[in-house]
Amino acid sequence: MYFKVDIMDTNLDDLKHIRSMMERSSKFLSISGISGVLAGTFAIIGAIAAHYILEGELSFTGFLVYDLSIIAAIVLILAVSEGLIFSARKARKDNAKLWQPATLQIAKDFCIPLAVGGVFCIILIMQNATHMVAPAMLVFYGLALIAAGSRTYKDIKILGACEIILGLLAGIYVYNGLLFWAIGFGVLHIVYGILIYYKYDMKSAKNG
Repeated sequence: MYFKVDIMDTNLDDLKHIRSMMERSSKFLSISGISGVLAGTFAIIGAIAAHYILEGELSFTGFLVYDLSIIAAIVLILAVSEGLIFSARKARKDNAKLWQPATLQIAKDFCIPLAVGGVFCIILIMQNATHMVAPAMLVFYGLALIAAGSRTYKDIKILGACEIILGLLAGIYVYNGLLFWAIGFGVLHIVYGILIYYKYDMKSAKNG
């Protein structure tokens, strides 16, 4: 009887191992919670800088649109860079590859709605509808997260839905766009990063 129990336990362990391997091959699970917190922090700092630019207390080029574009570019570069660094570090700890078929598919799923949103925001700026840029950024970013969410943690889709809701609210309260932008790209990312850290990163560290 004990022999049968041992065999059953072994089979269950083997099944769990196989399931884990299949999940890792089809999903990207090396997203770091710390990177989410840092990305949110960069976004909040960027929003504060944008506030001073809008108030006329800070300028790099003398042109409002150019100044805001520079801030957005800096925040994006910093967020992407530290995201790749921490994801690569987590992948090494989990003995997984950062670049795999699932990673490339996520990049495609994520970048298509994001690229369309970027072009749409440029059109809004050209049409002098700058008050709709923040809502559009939040909505298209949320759509990008939902599109990529099927190949990583399901929490990504929840974050995406929250971004879309914030974007729609920003479209209603158009003159509070910067506030909604700071909440969406800043506060939500920090909350999401903390959730991912305690839900997955700590578990991964214990298993390692």
